[in-house]
Amino acid sequence: MKQVMNTKKAIVAGGAGFIGSHLCDRLIKEGYSVLCIDNLYTGYIGNIQHLLDNTNFSYVRHDVTDPMSYDNVSLIFNLACPASPVHYQKDAIYTTKTAVLGTLNLLELAKANHCPILQASTSEVYGDPFVHPQTENYYGNVNPIGIRSCYDEGKRCAESLCMDYHRQYGIPVKIVRIFNTYGPNMAEDDGRVVSNFITQALQGIPLTVYGDGMQTRSFQYIDDLIRGILLMAQTPDKFTGPVNLGNPEEYTLKELAEKILRLTNSPSTLEYHPFLQDDPCQRRPDISLAKKMLGWQPKILVEEGLQKTIIYFKNKISKV
Repeated sequence: MKQVMNTKKAIVAGGAGFIGSHLCDRLIKEGYSVLCIDNLYTGYIGNIQHLLDNTNFSYVRHDVTDPMSYDNVSLIFNLACPASPVHYQKDAIYTTKTAVLGTLNLLELAKANHCPILQASTSEVYGDPFVHPQTENYYGNVNPIGIRSCYDEGKRCAESLCMDYHRQYGIPVKIVRIFNTYGPNMAEDDGRVVSNFITQALQGIPLTVYGDGMQTRSFQYIDDLIRGILLMAQTPDKFTGPVNLGNPEEYTLKELAEKILRLTNSPSTLEYHPFLQDDPCQRRPDISLAKKMLGWQPKILVEEGLQKTIIYFKNKISKV
């Protein structure tokens, strides 16, 4: 049995996923002992393989929709939910259960340990916004009965639960609304636009563009997001957020596709498909609050981050 040497214990729910695995790495470097909880529904054990022998890291395969009990926890991060349309629409009811019951169970764990909990929310709470760029005080434009509502409304309910636990029980909650993020440890089949475009470009097949490709998105590299999450976790107990974490640079999907074709030197073309239901037309964060309260803004330019991500996928595809 591994002997844990550190005294600060952090739980990362969803720690084998794309964002969670990077967070586990960073917390270990920051001096925490880390307990990673993941049922591997969308997580991948390979993302944390290099940590399994670390004396300050433990992994438990567990579904957060089931209650859990751990002692001496200093900090909880909730990233446990399918986050891409192809995965969260696969079993919409399970997605809602994970977003709501999973958050409820982790809030109970935070209450039992009298510790802060950081909730990974999403820009999807803004839906297809009428306000641009999106500020944290915008309530959003979400279809409550659409094919994306399991995730959109699930995350909105999770935010509501966090704030009620804060008001009723004094739990220090931290809510971050994460905008499109990319980087190593993304899955090839997760349906996100960056991974889709890169893997298609590397394979020389047409890049799938939905609609006319003029929808806009903002893309932040994973290292910037992890830095923002940790800064948010260190804020005073009374500061709950929510806080937008994203890159305010805005690109059309067509521009992104053309940039990836150039960076990969791919012969692929663009292949247009019908618009996806309830897919937002515009998405860009206002990060004024993150700048003011966290001293945070993205540092890594999109082209630099894409080059790092392309190298990751090249290596991954070559091993298949």
